[in-house]
Amino acid sequence: MDTETLERRISDLTSALGDPTRRAIYVAVRESPEPVTTSHVAKLFGIHPNVARHHLDLLTEDEYLAVSDQVRRGGPGAGRPAKTYEATAKEVSVHFAPRRFEMLVEMLIRVLDEVAPEDVSGVAEKVGRAYGEELAAEIGRPEEPGYDGAIQAVASAMTGLGFSIDPDVAGQRLLTSHCPFGEAAINHPEVICSLDRGIVAGMFGALSFPCDPVIIPHTSLEDECVTEVPVTISGS
Repeated sequence: MDTETLERRISDLTSALGDPTRRAIYVAVRESPEPVTTSHVAKLFGIHPNVARHHLDLLTEDEYLAVSDQVRRGGPGAGRPAKTYEATAKEVSVHFAPRRFEMLVEMLIRVLDEVAPEDVSGVAEKVGRAYGEELAAEIGRPEEPGYDGAIQAVASAMTGLGFSIDPDVAGQRLLTSHCPFGEAAINHPEVICSLDRGIVAGMFGALSFPCDPVIIPHTSLEDECVTEVPVTISGS
């Protein structure tokens, strides 16, 4: 198998995570203490209201969200109340990938093991970096400037992919309590961690904060995975 084919297969794996913006919107609505409006989602993700409405409508059609009984008015003299959305009981968790996805990952890893390229981790990181750059382009510039805004944006986008991540701004780290790759990440850190490292590096670089992430992988599903993200060049 040539390098181009290998890169395409790993890229297929990352694309199986689904639309990152829509997943992140679902997480945001689910975690909101009150129903949200289209304009709120548009502002939160820096997207046009029509795009936000499209994502909300699709999530509603799939019964992940529902139109809330609560309405909001824009203020004195405002016209028709704004429609609001809330999460439904159909909470197919974004944080815990289906078993069949985990099996798909494991099978892909076995294919890579059989091919045994000399630099499979380098290929995985390259694919991850390109995917991270695409993610950064989708979410746009964070509202909060500087490194703090960048690390928060990266954590939010990764959450939309199915990770459960808390940003440690002071420590310049991302603390992952759940990885959607499951046991595959523990059994094959040379591939999965390289892929993750590439995604994080790609996003930070696209947000004008180039860095060389260092991943300290977990050894069990109960442990946290730590990704150190010290910035090597000051962002603008």
